[in-house]
Amino acid sequence: MSKEKDLGIMRHSLSHVMAAAVRQLWPDVKFAIGPAIENGFYYDFDFGKKKVSEEDLVKIEKKMGEIIKKDLKFEKSEMKINEAIEREKKSGQVYKEELIKDLKSESEKSVSYYKLGDFIDLCRGPHVSSGGKLKNAGFKLTKLAGAYWRGDEKNKMLTRIYAVAFADKKELNKYSDIMAEAEKRDQRKLGQELSLFMIDDEVGQGLPMWLPNGAVLWQEMENFVLKEYQKRGYKLVRTPHIASAKLFEQSGHLDFYKDGMYSPMDIDGEDYYVKPMNCPFHIKIYKRDMHSYRELPIRYTELGTVYRYERSGTLHGLTRVRGFTQDDAHIICTPDQLTDELVGVIDLTKYILETFGFDKFKVVLSVRDPKDKKKFMGTNKEWKLAEAGLKKALKISKWDYEIEEGEAVFYGPKIDVKIFDAVGREWQISTIQLDFNLPTRFDMTYIDKDGSGKRPFMLHRALLGSMERFTGILIEHYAGAFPVWLAPVQVRLISVGEKHIKFCQKLAEDFRGKDIRVEVDENNETVGNKIRKAVGEKIPYVLVVGDKEMGSKKLAVRDRGSREAREIKKDKFIKEVKEKIRDKK
Repeated sequence: MSKEKDLGIMRHSLSHVMAAAVRQLWPDVKFAIGPAIENGFYYDFDFGKKKVSEEDLVKIEKKMGEIIKKDLKFEKSEMKINEAIEREKKSGQVYKEELIKDLKSESEKSVSYYKLGDFIDLCRGPHVSSGGKLKNAGFKLTKLAGAYWRGDEKNKMLTRIYAVAFADKKELNKYSDIMAEAEKRDQRKLGQELSLFMIDDEVGQGLPMWLPNGAVLWQEMENFVLKEYQKRGYKLVRTPHIASAKLFEQSGHLDFYKDGMYSPMDIDGEDYYVKPMNCPFHIKIYKRDMHSYRELPIRYTELGTVYRYERSGTLHGLTRVRGFTQDDAHIICTPDQLTDELVGVIDLTKYILETFGFDKFKVVLSVRDPKDKKKFMGTNKEWKLAEAGLKKALKISKWDYEIEEGEAVFYGPKIDVKIFDAVGREWQISTIQLDFNLPTRFDMTYIDKDGSGKRPFMLHRALLGSMERFTGILIEHYAGAFPVWLAPVQVRLISVGEKHIKFCQKLAEDFRGKDIRVEVDENNETVGNKIRKAVGEKIPYVLVVGDKEMGSKKLAVRDRGSREAREIKKDKFIKEVKEKIRDKK
């Protein structure tokens, strides 16, 4: 059994122990679900009118420890489904009763229970053999949260208790240190402190607004990626934010993604929707003209803003929003061009992510389940060609990768690229997807060498994912201390007194003339306060200007992270900054 699977079983078992502990402390509690999740587990409870607070987590943890020390066995039993429904009904466990009724509707004949001491819980398992197997586990209950039953806002709000859990206490401490560092880097906190973005209730949750500093950061990112894409043969397109229902009916979004789309608006008696994806628009651009095989590949790119419904409880600063700008591109090519196009996308992905400061990747190739091909559209020939093309491209690019069977999207296989940030957290970023669905739905064709119409292959490609989410990750990766080329303000000039302001303003003009982003702090404060403010705002270079500097040919430059200033001639300093901007160091 794999280490990850062992860890999942351990976490699931701890969830069961937590439920047993809660039952001992609050005998009338009603139980919902308690799965293992990444880095831990949670359980949803209905405490009725009783109030449970963060202080109670210590009591629950203590009780869990007592249960684990008893080394009670996890005993599995089976029960016929009708008996199980009756059992839960009599005990008042309405959530378990509902779950079993759902299983009955799916033609299940029986369900399994696990017993730990006098606590019995409906559960598929598996669990460890006994509670004593958990004695070395490192776990901690972390927080309470509200969670609607089955994620539906029309249902009752339950109390969710979250926990982290690892194989031992050493791993738990390591994770706790990472989380403490991550808290300092929280993009929501730094976004406010560095005046990058804001979210306002009267505008709407999940709809960030970019402040001047954030807008500069965005612009630098956009300029860089679009310039690189165009260098590599991508054609820039722009598409509307809304479209007729007819477009999304043809694309299938109204059939498959309607729950994630916003309600329609009536325009001249016709339904229009804000777009959830850019791809149908790019296809319409392609279909404007007839294309020969000689014109392919065609690569369209757009930073296109899309809108998708996210529950309010899932929104999180920039990393989970309702309106976001996809770093989107679609490549339309012939079958024999597929491998070369994939190699080009992989190479571009690596270059872009490394330039932004990420150098550790995890690559996953998702293919269809060979035992359940009916769930996936497209012919066997298309899937074999596509999967072979993806594997070949990864091999040529010398990227190690994992294969996940059955994880392909229904319309084609895909490559997912994950990055690791400065504190070791994993983030899903880039996606390269091959699509058999939309070319068929929109009857996309090209004229082949023999004069016949052929169906092209279509690649969806998002290297940064979305601009909002990637910016949130960048903020946390750098803890707001962006490299010079990305820093919203690259140089801060601090005047010692009023008589030094004009000199600072003239110096700022010189810097701006060299495309260096500069600000002058001419506030009536002490120099110490001005320096502390610049340090807090993580400005790369701080220059203090007093009598000495006005009478010298050298500048007093304080580098970010340094307590001491260094002297350097103006021309040499400008050259240094320009080189860092050019080389994106």
